[in-house]
Amino acid sequence: MSTFAVLDYDEVLERFDPVLGLEVHVELNTHTKMFCGCPTAFGAEPNTQVCPTCLGLPGSLPVVNAMAVESAIRIGLALNCEIAPWCRFARKNYYYPDMPKNFQTSQYDEPIAFNGSFAVTLDDGTVVEVGIERAHMEEDTGKSLHVGGATGRIHGADFSLLDYNRAGVPLIEIVTKPITGTGARAPEVARAYVTALRDLLRALDVSDVRMDQGSLRCDANVSLMRKDATEFGTRTETKNVNSLRSVERAVRYEMTRQAALLVDGGSILQETRHFDESTGTTSAGRRKETSEDYRYFPEPDLVPIAPSTEWVDKLRTTLPEMPWERRRRIQAEWNLTDLELRDLVNAGAVDLIAATVDAGATPAEARAWWVSYLSQEANSRGVELAALPITPPQVARVAALVADGKLTNKLAREVIDGVLAGEGEPDEVVAARNLAVVSDDSALYAAIDEALAAQPDVADKIRSGKVAAAGAIVGAVMKATKGQADAKRVRELILERCQ
Repeated sequence: MSTFAVLDYDEVLERFDPVLGLEVHVELNTHTKMFCGCPTAFGAEPNTQVCPTCLGLPGSLPVVNAMAVESAIRIGLALNCEIAPWCRFARKNYYYPDMPKNFQTSQYDEPIAFNGSFAVTLDDGTVVEVGIERAHMEEDTGKSLHVGGATGRIHGADFSLLDYNRAGVPLIEIVTKPITGTGARAPEVARAYVTALRDLLRALDVSDVRMDQGSLRCDANVSLMRKDATEFGTRTETKNVNSLRSVERAVRYEMTRQAALLVDGGSILQETRHFDESTGTTSAGRRKETSEDYRYFPEPDLVPIAPSTEWVDKLRTTLPEMPWERRRRIQAEWNLTDLELRDLVNAGAVDLIAATVDAGATPAEARAWWVSYLSQEANSRGVELAALPITPPQVARVAALVADGKLTNKLAREVIDGVLAGEGEPDEVVAARNLAVVSDDSALYAAIDEALAAQPDVADKIRSGKVAAAGAIVGAVMKATKGQADAKRVRELILERCQ
């Protein structure tokens, strides 16, 4: 792999102003593809969700997915875009092995949504207004699997396999206007924008926004302007960055790489680049085409789309409470400080906690489980909190069992572990592992009497008024009951016994 010199980040900022352009591709969660009736389920056996239309076979004709159009309009409205009263699809012509038709049905100069804006809040509360150039409809490509070689890319591979299941899945591409004036915070702004956009799309329920599965992908365009320049520099486009952290790292690296080239008298190639997660660097892909290279022309097999004002207004009424509005409400209801709310947001816990509260837990109970125990489990597994195999209703049920005195906190953690291990619902785990709290006083008295008999000196101290000594007996009883006794109740019975 080629390596490049980089310039110290502070020196980059002394000499240049960064300019960003972010293109986010969103796979919609429709049941069928953009132009045919094939299913869109992720993870199916290769090439089992295809038909003549999405394979581009002669004689097949596309039909637009109405739900995809509706989702596109709702996304545009949420981004404060204008909705086109008339738009159409175009053919974007290029050859790539996972594009079965050798053209992509997309939108070129007539997108369905355009000229929007999106307010992005950084960790310290700074708000950055990001202009939205367009949000247009298109179809996804298939997927190439390069076998052999060290990088998983085509270079050095022994052979490649093609899976066309993804070809034709509905996509919305959201393109920002040039983002300027961010200075040292450019990488942070890029990450915050994609994070906020992901939250918005999740709230709209138009996509599962799983970056790890490719249903949300970011292309990060980066260029540098010298301090005395009046025109943007040449940009590079780092393709398909698939995690929030990587978006930030890719932007920062490109700034330092491009600056080193420019300071050394070199020039920037307009090209696509690939981000390497393991090294935090980018490598060259292909020279970036211009729109003329794609030979766009109107799609002859699809009629234009002309959403009526009445339909657009109706869809506007379906927009949910926006994530940032919801957070402000939750912050007030849960009595959170700005720092506490920020930590919950950064942990990806707000929606999970809210859903757990909706399922019956108190905010304090829900926060305690998701922010402490489950966050640690997610970190140890290297996954996002929402990817853990446990649901908010299951967490709420565990909290209810603790509140009802049927589980101690220690036993509750074992129940959570059982649910995470796939052993069933919380009540099933309790039964299978025999984890219920021992609530029979007669059984507790028997364990207490045995512990007092084993430690007569401790028993004498308790009888003489040194009640703190009861802790040793409580510990013995808890050990005897394998932690399944209520320590508070055990202590009460010990003091009663020693009167």
